[in-house]
Amino acid sequence: MIRRRTPFGDRARYWFDSTLARGAAALVLWMALLCLAIVLPASAVLAWTDPDVPASLADRLAQVWRHTGRTLRLGGATGPPLRVAMSVLLALVTLLYVSALVGLITAALTERLTALRRGRSTVLEAGHAVVLGWSEQVFTVVSELVAANANQRRAAVVVLADRDKTVMEEALHTKVGPLGRTRLICRSGPTTDPAVLPLTNPAEAGVVLVMPRDEPAADAEVVKTLLALRAALSEAATRPAVVAAVRDDSYRLAAQLAAGPGSVILESDTVTARLIVQAARHPGLSLVHQELLDFAGDEFYLVAEPALAGHTFGDALLSYATSSAVGMMRGDTPLLNPAPDTVIAPDDLLIVISRDDDTVWLDDCAELAEEAAMASGPPTPARAERVLLLGWNRRAPLMVDQLRRRSRPGSAVDVVTDHGEATVGEVDEAVADSAGELSLTLHHGDVTRPETLRRLDLYSYDSVIVLGRDPAPVPAPALGQSPDDPDNRTLVTLLLLRRLEETSGRELPVVTELIDDRNRALAPIGPGADVIISGKFIGLLMAQISQNRHLAAVFEELFSADGTGVRLRPATDYVLPGSETPFATVVAAARRRRECAIGYRIHGDTSTAPRYGVRINPPKDERRRWSAEDEVIVIGGD
Repeated sequence: MIRRRTPFGDRARYWFDSTLARGAAALVLWMALLCLAIVLPASAVLAWTDPDVPASLADRLAQVWRHTGRTLRLGGATGPPLRVAMSVLLALVTLLYVSALVGLITAALTERLTALRRGRSTVLEAGHAVVLGWSEQVFTVVSELVAANANQRRAAVVVLADRDKTVMEEALHTKVGPLGRTRLICRSGPTTDPAVLPLTNPAEAGVVLVMPRDEPAADAEVVKTLLALRAALSEAATRPAVVAAVRDDSYRLAAQLAAGPGSVILESDTVTARLIVQAARHPGLSLVHQELLDFAGDEFYLVAEPALAGHTFGDALLSYATSSAVGMMRGDTPLLNPAPDTVIAPDDLLIVISRDDDTVWLDDCAELAEEAAMASGPPTPARAERVLLLGWNRRAPLMVDQLRRRSRPGSAVDVVTDHGEATVGEVDEAVADSAGELSLTLHHGDVTRPETLRRLDLYSYDSVIVLGRDPAPVPAPALGQSPDDPDNRTLVTLLLLRRLEETSGRELPVVTELIDDRNRALAPIGPGADVIISGKFIGLLMAQISQNRHLAAVFEELFSADGTGVRLRPATDYVLPGSETPFATVVAAARRRRECAIGYRIHGDTSTAPRYGVRINPPKDERRRWSAEDEVIVIGGD
């Protein structure tokens, strides 16, 4: 067998690597040899080129040694061998001591910086907002809290999640944007560990928000997080307000018990189903809800108004020039759109919509209402509705129930899905539960195929609701694969519907549910279309309630199927078409119909209402010419 001769360079490199592998002693030896190989020749050059160079060779070598000693901090003393040896020994001891001290200081600083980077230090803020968990809602919640704290000093938001601190900070700064006066603090650790929760200083927090995740075990984790929070606060003198959300109604009681009295637990699936159904019945309503829920525009406030005690609620409707009264809070019970002759008690709080809490002031606007411009005819009668449901998910039965509760004779819901026998059983159960005026029919078909949609008479429906599938509980995807996005099929269906609109030249009344807010920009629909981003609306709702927990009862009534809610009515029900009159006239006309007018939506030129034609809480003295295409936004019943 002939052995190939290894090149000398490879053998030398291999030998060098082998010596380094022997440990720190070999590394120190090589560093010493390298230093000597450089320092000794350089010192010799300095000694031989010195103008005062000694004549003898011994004196020159001594000079070389002194240069080498000063350079390597080895003392450099000359004389008898014992003196030189002791000088080198003391220099080595000094070098080892200084090196060890520097190493200890560096290790301590590195450990401290690593701990800070990992987010393991305790927060010393007070009155701050604590956000527990990580989901798509966290960006909406933090963004809204920043907007709510815009006029406050030393505001802080603390986020605790089982993620890397720097990754969370980078993601939040990227999606939330400028934080203004609000300080953002991230901490890493499991939210279900009561030993980790004190990092956020929850005992001195103003509010704690527990983020829901769109996963099968998310509700159980929310309950466990609330139990951990209760354990962490067991010795605290005061407890912060707690706002949490669960998907399934069956977990709400457990979450309420774990969170304790005074907490607010939302059902995200129920709220989402209600919002979708209301948008289907009143196209454009999702835009109104978003205007009312985000802190960028006008929102709900509870105000005490002693000057209106003893007056009727009808008087309060025209008692604010830049705010809109919509109800009263009597104790813990909200009275949205009470009868105009309801007397305001001294301890009642008025529920108003305003730009900010400091923009609510009394100003009698009754004289602005123009009687001659008010419509006197009967309101537009409600009629039977036909709804097409494209797709099926866990919220679909809740939507069918919402449609059933206020259905008129002749109302119908058609469901098109291809999810198999499990869905057939769910639809059959929904059919059995939909006793009353609602007719429910199941059609089999893949809603992502053009032939399925062409077989349907799409323009015979009053609204078309497009639903995506629930996220599948599958293991993590392999490298190079992306997880299945439940919005993918929704986007395909929307693309096909858009094509049908372009072919026919007619617009379809589409209401879309999306999971990821980033997919809103990808959806092939108009900017003012009804799109329900379930996580975003829940995040907006949680942020609003975190500022005032009494608003939870207001929103519960506002979004319920059987209660008083936000509605879009034809403007011709309130004012004569073509008349130019201030908004106070609309408010007075709505009062006659036992409703609270809070704004309007215009079609066509939206220059006066740039948010897709929606204008919430306009000043009472704002004059405009009303057309038959305009709609008035009111709070009232169906």
